[in-house]
Amino acid sequence: MPPRARALEDRTAQHEAHEVTRRRGPHRCPGVLWTQSPNGRPGPARRGRRERRTRVVNTGRTRSCETQETPEPPRGTMADAGDVSAVAAAAAAAAAASALPAGNAQPLAGRVAIVTGASRGIGRAIAAHLSSLGASVVLGYASRADEADALAASLPRAVAVRADVSDEAGVRSLFDAAESAFGVGGAHILVANAGVNDDTYPAVADTTTEAFDRVVAVNLRGAFLCLREAANRVPRGGGGRIVAVTSSVVGSLPPGYAAYTASKAAVEALVRTMAKELRGTRVTANCVAPGATASDMFFKGKSEDMVRRAVEICPMERLGEPGDIAPVVGFLCTDAAEWVNGQVIRANGGYV
Repeated sequence: MPPRARALEDRTAQHEAHEVTRRRGPHRCPGVLWTQSPNGRPGPARRGRRERRTRVVNTGRTRSCETQETPEPPRGTMADAGDVSAVAAAAAAAAAASALPAGNAQPLAGRVAIVTGASRGIGRAIAAHLSSLGASVVLGYASRADEADALAASLPRAVAVRADVSDEAGVRSLFDAAESAFGVGGAHILVANAGVNDDTYPAVADTTTEAFDRVVAVNLRGAFLCLREAANRVPRGGGGRIVAVTSSVVGSLPPGYAAYTASKAAVEALVRTMAKELRGTRVTANCVAPGATASDMFFKGKSEDMVRRAVEICPMERLGEPGDIAPVVGFLCTDAAEWVNGQVIRANGGYV
């Protein structure tokens, strides 16, 4: 074909392709589909209508357009509200189930946990919850033998051990009891929960040295001795968990709690430091810091007005319960929480 005739043919083909594109919609790159609605305007498909899909085909020197009809989707395939609710419920159930190891309703089965201050309040709730997750439990207590023994009798695998956490020998006895009672390499989990407070709630200026020393001896020295023993005796390689129960007053700094707040702040610093020192062991160390929680220690020495103010300041407009705290500790003790390490979890209903 002569060059002039070939050039004329090319221009004619390009003009025709341009006219098709102009009439049927905006230009698109070759091979890309777009939707053209029945009124000739491009846009998303409308429910209940037939779509026309136009495809630009690159044939070398020229481009042409092919049009194909897409049938309407069959009617009655949209899920109704009941179906949506059922799917959402199933998804929520699957998400909840995935939080625990598949097929294992007791993620702490075969493991031993030591809980200090376990005869009453938050410690008692934690011990019972860890037992429900399958753990064998050593219940550390200081003075309430009747309550500790009753709790031990109610759990499938538990022993009560009297121990003063401010005494090195007392702390060692807790870990020795874990080995002698349950074997399996001793304690895998420590929950350092034992604590005391000055129930006269004095200002710093009015705090006696004796009262300060008593709070620090149990809350700080006791936690330190338990944490140190755990750092040396909890097995490495997976499943080792250290949790210290501190307090949200470290964040709110209320008047009258100076010794208590100082002791709990120091424990949080110890735990976060330990988490780094235990590098490579797969032993995690965390704190759970409750807010105002209905327990004997919380109510002791408080007037009704003090309790009322504690309720009013919380966005949830209630006191916490020991049962609000125990599941948080329980989660941190499972394998699902291995990636949570060196943290302070403030379980307080939004108080601070």
